[in-house]
Amino acid sequence: MFTEFKASGAQATSKIPTPKIIFFDIDDTLSRAGIIDKTNQATLEALADSDIKLVISTGRSKAILPPDILALLEADVLDSIICMNGQYSFDKSGRISHYPLTDQQTAKIVHLCQASNLIHKFDSATHISWSDENERLREFNARTPNSIVDPNYYQTNEVYQCSVFFNNQQEKMQEVDFAKDGLKLVHWHNTGADILPIDASKARGILDVCAYYGVDAQDCMAFGDGFNDLEMFDLVGFAVAMGDAQPALIERADFVTGTIEERGIQSVLERLALKVTS
Repeated sequence: MFTEFKASGAQATSKIPTPKIIFFDIDDTLSRAGIIDKTNQATLEALADSDIKLVISTGRSKAILPPDILALLEADVLDSIICMNGQYSFDKSGRISHYPLTDQQTAKIVHLCQASNLIHKFDSATHISWSDENERLREFNARTPNSIVDPNYYQTNEVYQCSVFFNNQQEKMQEVDFAKDGLKLVHWHNTGADILPIDASKARGILDVCAYYGVDAQDCMAFGDGFNDLEMFDLVGFAVAMGDAQPALIERADFVTGTIEERGIQSVLERLALKVTS
């Protein structure tokens, strides 16, 4: 168990027990601008030779996971992927768990987005589907085959989460009582957020994956940087916040490391006496 090694606040002892699974967020943890840092990729490849299972835990849709991350799964560097904030998890053999939105949930989400006059998208296992498009989205859709415009897509396909995008930091649907309808708004950027069932989180996906591998979540480690990592940090035995993580996440972390550019992941893993890239 990791709990005996925890210290108060965002500090930790120099000794960190070896985890059975390490969960990694993608954006601003492993990758910048959707491309994995070369040092982080080399570290994952080196760790693949150990007994530690390596699992992605991301808010990204399965349909637009970065090609370099999918290649690591195909090459057996990664063991599995949790995506869409715990709503869908899978490995090379297929789906581990999934939690499609109900018809009632999608109808309510659409109503809330339309009431706020916001373009939104629903994520399925194969596509992201927009309610409408603007100039920026037209450019994105032109280079992203799995990104389509179909405001009725959710009516005939299983979808797992909705994303909304704001024009400025003040426009955040703050007047909406999501909990009243069993929903929540989770920010992953100052101009973007996901609408999810209130019980959805990366933590739920982690519990599913831990059960799949027969591992206790307290014997796991996680790296993250954003608001959607909060539940994950509360669940695992040892939580590491990146140096440029959200302040709220840093407060919940057992250890705060450096940024990607400062070799933050490597500086933690080196404490485990594991082989990581220099």
